[in-house]
Amino acid sequence: MAISILIADSGATKTAWRLLENGKKSTFYTSGISPYYMTKDEIQRLIQKEFPKKMRSKSIDEVYYYGTGCKTTSKANIVLRAIKEIYPTSSIHVTHDLMGAAIATCGNKKGIACILGTGSNSCYFNGSRLMANSPGLGYVLGDEASGAYFGKVLVQHFLYKKLDKALEKSFIQVFNTNKEEILHQVYKEPFPNRYLAGFAIFLSMHRGHYIIENIIEDGLREFMGTHLLSYPQAREVPIHFVGSIAFHFKDKIDELCKVYGFHLGQVFQNPIDGLTHFHLKKSARKKK
Repeated sequence: MAISILIADSGATKTAWRLLENGKKSTFYTSGISPYYMTKDEIQRLIQKEFPKKMRSKSIDEVYYYGTGCKTTSKANIVLRAIKEIYPTSSIHVTHDLMGAAIATCGNKKGIACILGTGSNSCYFNGSRLMANSPGLGYVLGDEASGAYFGKVLVQHFLYKKLDKALEKSFIQVFNTNKEEILHQVYKEPFPNRYLAGFAIFLSMHRGHYIIENIIEDGLREFMGTHLLSYPQAREVPIHFVGSIAFHFKDKIDELCKVYGFHLGQVFQNPIDGLTHFHLKKSARKKK
């Protein structure tokens, strides 16, 4: 008998959900979910509000949730309990987004998986388990080459008057903001990492400008030098990337991987396709 599977890949800004049912796939999105900043009740309310209406009453056999902030059991349980309120009869599995990135890109083979989205992280995966993790320190102390990191650097350039006149004019036109608004959003409002990451789109809009190219290259070099070089296997296994930043700056990642002697593997904007492939194969093996 066919089973229904719901897969989630959740970052700080956006969560991709995919339903596998009767041989069909359907995808929808909600806001990002982070148990570091949200309670069980807040997560539950978000799901109830943002899920398609038909999903809230659907019977789901298995839920596989891969999310930011779910590395510890206590944080993962916050998400698990919230989903359990929606799907009380489902078998629910919650783990962190880094495991999702590893499974989506490496499958059952050895590799290094990197996330470059709103935040950043990386790990060495032996084909079944995460064996090493160059620790992510969050957007204040780390998250090198993430959307929040690049947004912060860009905002610094704007506020310190380090952008040339053309870039400064474009920045004001695109974001319609000023120093007071930026400082208020960063220091007074919730989810400043999401707010900062929202500025990263400006880098994609102005590719080719030397200031922008320098910001991108410096951030990626910092990520590779700080994190990837910490893995003894870095030049022995493929290095995969997922996330919006990785996807949009793939050309610069490819260029720098050659400089560092890394073998660039897969680059996905969203790992949901890789996770779908993995769970479909897993489900097929169960049926045999």
